[in-house]
Amino acid sequence: MRRREAAVGEDWPSTVPSLLRRIYAARGAHDLDAAQPKLAGLLPPDALSNIDVATELLADAIRKGERILVVGDFDCDGATACAVAVRGLRMLGARDIVHAVPNRITHGYGLSPALVESLAPLAPSLLVTVDHGIACHAGIAAAKALGWRVLVTDHHLPGIELPPADAIVNPNLPGDTFPSKMLAGVGVIFYVLMALRARLRGQGDARAAEADLGSLLDLVAVGTVADLVPLDANNRALVSAGLRRLRARRGCAGLNALIEVAGRDAARLTAADIGFAVGPRINAAGRLEDMAIGIECLLSDDGAHARDLAATLHQINAERRAVQQSMLDDAEAAVAGQPPVDPASAGVCLFDADWHPGVVGLVASKMKDALHRPVIAFAPAEPDSDQLRGSARSIPGLHIRDVLAAVDAAHPGLIERFGGHAMAAGLTLQRDRLDAFTEAFRATVEQMLDPALLRAEILTDGALRGDEFDIVHAAHLRDAGPWGQGFPEPQFDGEFAVVDWRVVGARHLKLTLRLDGHPKPLSAIHFGGWREIAPSARERIVYRLAPDDYRGGDAVQLVVEHREPLGAV
Repeated sequence: MRRREAAVGEDWPSTVPSLLRRIYAARGAHDLDAAQPKLAGLLPPDALSNIDVATELLADAIRKGERILVVGDFDCDGATACAVAVRGLRMLGARDIVHAVPNRITHGYGLSPALVESLAPLAPSLLVTVDHGIACHAGIAAAKALGWRVLVTDHHLPGIELPPADAIVNPNLPGDTFPSKMLAGVGVIFYVLMALRARLRGQGDARAAEADLGSLLDLVAVGTVADLVPLDANNRALVSAGLRRLRARRGCAGLNALIEVAGRDAARLTAADIGFAVGPRINAAGRLEDMAIGIECLLSDDGAHARDLAATLHQINAERRAVQQSMLDDAEAAVAGQPPVDPASAGVCLFDADWHPGVVGLVASKMKDALHRPVIAFAPAEPDSDQLRGSARSIPGLHIRDVLAAVDAAHPGLIERFGGHAMAAGLTLQRDRLDAFTEAFRATVEQMLDPALLRAEILTDGALRGDEFDIVHAAHLRDAGPWGQGFPEPQFDGEFAVVDWRVVGARHLKLTLRLDGHPKPLSAIHFGGWREIAPSARERIVYRLAPDDYRGGDAVQLVVEHREPLGAV
């Protein structure tokens, strides 16, 4: 356990509490502009490579009334990016726009030749990919062979060779000078729309002059948070603006309905609510069913229809959680049946023939957290298939896509396809090559990973003063975000006496704590904290301070993230 340290400057207005000042400073934000970036400070789109060619392709198709086909992806970022593209292009004058999304089982990831074949009857003049395309060489070649122009908008890391598209907009292209490399897929297409609006306005287009792209920021916020991209200043400005729309109930009908069905209070919505409640309900459609349902919900302007679709997504998510828990139980049992994980076994591969390919990413993420090692979970691409789909999750300090690239370079043909980010990636390979891949993956991880990074470290923002355990500070902490990847939500540590405790909901611990020098007992909840071991009389606890929405009023509670008996190392 280690406490963050930072020097707090003087350039703060008196309205910002001292607690927030030190929290912001510990995250590298030393004044209000850096801590709470605004839309006025957004980076301009001009620095994005190929942005002029991309907007010319779109403007030409709009001017001629040609059909534009937007192809999304089957996760939340891809779904929101698709909705932003369709809504934004309509706003800017596109009269013939259609959209599609691959089916995870039927088509696989991205713009595959099989997907292009199924879309051929639509006969678009321009195909636009959102949140994918940078690795879709064969699919783009198939689309070009049909005479379609292709615009790729993506944020995933490119390979050595780029696909044969007419234009590619991706801040991670070699030589691209756009300062923020952290845009999600939905952020990239939003930037393309901003540049397109500027081009059309410069041409005297009256419709573009009136277009309010800010109305799309609710979708941009949800896709950005759900994709777990780092919240640098540019992304925080986008997410903050989107959250303000959602809190004011000015979001699209689909997101409003999803917030409602998830049981969240829109007026107090946070990035965590998006990450744990809204995003998973959209993602569930792509994992178990068809993401077309999720995109339809996000494109609906009819409140009743949106609520019906949100209810369907809610039910699919419940099924997803049941499948996920079963798979997690299998994964934990598999790991428990092996010798204890040691530093020499730095990478973990898991496979079960009965697992669902749409949920392996969640299993990999959970097991990565439990083992503090990079994990790849595999499942058959479809029932009885000889092809496996894997989802990889990494720990800070190890770029997982670079690991897969190194394996691919050292063992050509072992991996059929791969792509992704520093922290998450996906791949496909033949089932009979799993053992060889597992050995190569482990060896490569051991070569590329500093063993010191395998020791999990808990970072905290130190201790709270006794007078900071109140609703005022809890509300400030909730609203001071958005918190997320690269700008973590504040958590604190302290030593507490455990006055009382009980198990609630079969798996959670409800505790009553007392802090030396604090006159009142403190209510705490440790979700998933019941491990058949009773809390000690005194414990060192890492926690978040939050308003207690259940009790309401000025009640607060400590949301426990970690507990250990006092005196433990």
